[in-house]
Amino acid sequence: MSNLTTKSWTLPVQAYFSDLKFKFRWQRMVQLLAELLVVLSLSFLSYFLISRFVLQSVSVSGPSMLPNLVNHGSYFVNRLAYVTHDPERTDVVETRDPQDGTLVVKRIIGLPGESLYFKHGRVFVNGQPLSEPYLSPGMPTYAYEKSEDEFICVGANQYYVLGDNRNNSTDSRTFGPVSRDDILGKIIH
Repeated sequence: MSNLTTKSWTLPVQAYFSDLKFKFRWQRMVQLLAELLVVLSLSFLSYFLISRFVLQSVSVSGPSMLPNLVNHGSYFVNRLAYVTHDPERTDVVETRDPQDGTLVVKRIIGLPGESLYFKHGRVFVNGQPLSEPYLSPGMPTYAYEKSEDEFICVGANQYYVLGDNRNNSTDSRTFGPVSRDDILGKIIH
């Protein structure tokens, strides 16, 4: 008879604790799903912020930056490079083409307020020949006008950009200087 009494007490207690376990499991599962949702949301937000405002991937389309950047090559753009200082000469940058708004990768050769002179295949900045070791040996730089000589004054808050493959590049010789606001970042290569 004592056996029967123990069993009668055991069943209701077991039922109570099994219901309690189910409640705890359900609460734990909801808690885990909430944590997963928070982690996924923070991951997506981090990816969006980093890829939009810090480091962005860019693909060079065309041969205009040969031999330094290859056609269809993938590179990164440091979007924070010019937060504390202005772009410098010889920086390779991603910029917006002022004519149609497309993104292009070019090298800065002219800074705000400078004068550029294209003469006999050479570039002169403020009357001094520009040293361009990044160009292929013997690569001339001509203006796109009918004459090979051209004098240009770069305006305030503007930059003059050229492709490294000067014979096959659509750059500031075509679309003019670019505004500082149109320079999106510095290429990491």
